[in-house]
Amino acid sequence: MSFKSIVREIKEMKEGIGIMYRKKVEAKNMYRHGKSHIAPECSSPISISLSPIETPSSSSSSLSQSKWASLPPELLLDIIQRVEASETSWPSRRALVACALVCRLWREITKSVVKTPEQCGWITFPISLKQPGPRDNSIQCFIKRERVSSTYSLYLGLSPALSGDMSKLLLAAKKIRRATCTEFLISLVSDDFSQASNTYIGKLRSNFLGTKFTILDGHSPRDSSLPSNCELHQKVHRKQVLPRAATANYKVATVSYELNVLRTRGPRRMRCTMHLIPISSVQEGGTAPTPMEFSNFRNERESSKGKKPEVVEFGSTCTDSAREPLILKNKAPRWHEQLQCWCLNFKGRVTVASVKNFQLVAAAEPCHNVSAAEQEKVILQFGKIGKDIFTMDFRYPLSAFQAFAICLSSFDTKPACE
Repeated sequence: MSFKSIVREIKEMKEGIGIMYRKKVEAKNMYRHGKSHIAPECSSPISISLSPIETPSSSSSSLSQSKWASLPPELLLDIIQRVEASETSWPSRRALVACALVCRLWREITKSVVKTPEQCGWITFPISLKQPGPRDNSIQCFIKRERVSSTYSLYLGLSPALSGDMSKLLLAAKKIRRATCTEFLISLVSDDFSQASNTYIGKLRSNFLGTKFTILDGHSPRDSSLPSNCELHQKVHRKQVLPRAATANYKVATVSYELNVLRTRGPRRMRCTMHLIPISSVQEGGTAPTPMEFSNFRNERESSKGKKPEVVEFGSTCTDSAREPLILKNKAPRWHEQLQCWCLNFKGRVTVASVKNFQLVAAAEPCHNVSAAEQEKVILQFGKIGKDIFTMDFRYPLSAFQAFAICLSSFDTKPACE
């Protein structure tokens, strides 16, 4: 059998699974035209699905008994490597997800072939959203804001006009105002923001004034991905979390805005403390924590029913400056005399002036031994290009989830900061 025929049959198999999924969703009246998302990691290697809502276990088991499951591993490895090299963008990259759907062997080989965003610059599986971006360039995305529903959708692509139907939904968030704070619940899909759902990723929570935000991860970081100086400290904040939340949220970052009540300090000033990313990650030869799989959130949710929700924080037990958490600060804009406004060079990615626009760079002290060139690199930039349309470009050492959460903090009202 030729390589082309094998790839053609894989695509036909993928289309068949997609048809089965659509029939199930239509039966439940949950289908929405144009919606797309990355399939989440499941506890069982065989039960990966094109949707985090349905798991076609029956179709997976039947496929596992097909002729595809009996291919020699060497041939299978060569096939998947060729598919991975040829399908470099969405939606064609779904062929890799289809390969992981066949059986346990296909899934394990596909996971071994697909590289992290830091290595290849591509986002494939849901865990890619928690992994650092590429070092040499940025992953370009855009955010659409829906004012009526108070939702925010993160898409992979340059802009709605340029990407069109090729845009890939990565994450979605819903803004919820409470008596003492504002929360942004982050999910893999745009129609389910329940913290008890498989699609729940994490959330962003503000203080009363909207000057400080906490990024909470809905999955427990793996021990291997934590910096060696981090320890877990459980603190129960019963008044600050939803009473029905079934699992703990893990505090991974803090975003702070400087007070500017008199509006004499120019644009917003912000600092982001990344508790799980050490300052050594931006030093020469440094690395950032890279989780390779989600924690078994299904079992965690089931085992924690009836328990009080918790917020788990990370504390440093080492005084080594290289292991201090990475701190990001917004790049200072310059005043343009002719335009009479503050300006930053977004290299064409931002076209509308807004107080929300910002660029983040590493804030390093001389003792951290971070080169001047590294301190000038823009790690995250966010800005407006149209009505309710914003671009978001991020790179190493931030992940898509961390970058999206930081950008969401810019949407909240900050009367004391501007």
